[in-house]
Amino acid sequence: MAPTDETAQVDQQASPFGTTPPTTPPTPPPGGDTAARGSSMPRWLPRAMVLALTLIAVFQLGSWAFHQLIGLLINILIAFFLALAIEPAVSWMASYGMRRGMATFLVFFGLLIVTAGFVALLGSMLAGQIIKMVEGFPEYLDSVINWINSTFHTDLRRVDVQESLVHSNWLRKYVQNSATGVLDVSAQVLGGLFKLLTITLFSFYFAADGPRLRRALCSVLPPARQAEVLRAWEIAVDKTGGYLYSRGLMALISGIAHYILLESLGVPYAPVLAVWVGLVSQFIPTIGTYLAGALPMLIAFTVDPWYALWVLVFVVIYQQFENYVLQPKLTSKTVDIHPAVAFGSVIAGTALLGAVGALIAIPAVATLQAFLGAYVKRYDVTDDPRVHGRRIRRSSPLRARLRGLFGG
Repeated sequence: MAPTDETAQVDQQASPFGTTPPTTPPTPPPGGDTAARGSSMPRWLPRAMVLALTLIAVFQLGSWAFHQLIGLLINILIAFFLALAIEPAVSWMASYGMRRGMATFLVFFGLLIVTAGFVALLGSMLAGQIIKMVEGFPEYLDSVINWINSTFHTDLRRVDVQESLVHSNWLRKYVQNSATGVLDVSAQVLGGLFKLLTITLFSFYFAADGPRLRRALCSVLPPARQAEVLRAWEIAVDKTGGYLYSRGLMALISGIAHYILLESLGVPYAPVLAVWVGLVSQFIPTIGTYLAGALPMLIAFTVDPWYALWVLVFVVIYQQFENYVLQPKLTSKTVDIHPAVAFGSVIAGTALLGAVGALIAIPAVATLQAFLGAYVKRYDVTDDPRVHGRRIRRSSPLRARLRGLFGG
């Protein structure tokens, strides 16, 4: 076969060594471009990493700030509920032309006078009882020593006991610890006074500038939301004020009842003890009744041990009367919540905020219940015996046969 022109040209371009030079560039290995593209970082990855680190930093900063300011936030929450409680009295005084600032000042001044008088009377009572116990301590010690000597046939003397107490190491350590503990107590007292001042100032501003605060809050909301916020605010004022006023009325009734008992028994400081029982039993949930009854029992025990037993019996009986008769009638229109819900809310509030949560738990739950009740559609309940707690009696086939046989 004769060679063609193309074959001749290829032979002429052949190298002297007999190899044919490549006419096309070498092909890359399979997957080479894909590996190169995979080794480079995507453009969105640095931005995502920066965004994630920014979010983590903001979360950490917010968590740190919240833990640092949680004390202030709790004080503001207490001040807000206190302002809601005195809102009806301030609004009533403002409706007669008095400025809200002056009305708020008069309400706080009245509360300050009542609190200062109660603390002064209670302090004088406790001081008198402490002085009486210190003066009678030698007699108590002699009676204890005589009982020990007659029972265990020992020969103890009061002088020996006093010397052993004075020269004992535990007493010296106790005095040293007490001296260092005075500074801690002083710091706690100063901290408590500062918290009280903070709560008072915030509650004063919340009550005096209530309308301005509501206008500022509604100015950033659409009209439909404004109506809901104002309605929730009104419900909160009614429930909180009603809760405190009903508790105050029950405290008055409890104080009068315990005053009659203590005065009839001849227990000293009966008026102060009655006020103590009324306030503590009503405004400290769950354990307030037993804490309030402990002090009158202790004072009555110094007069006669049997009087302490009478006080205990009266406290238990009155507590049952209050729980099942007095409290449902007084709180049916103000804080109408189930006792189990109230107890659960107190436990939850205590777990979240301690004593503060226990105080504000019931009005907060009552406000939430009243607000949600307006948006829950209710229907008429069917007339079924099971609704009233009665079971439906169903006749069995055997019973029907027996009735048929015996003509029943």
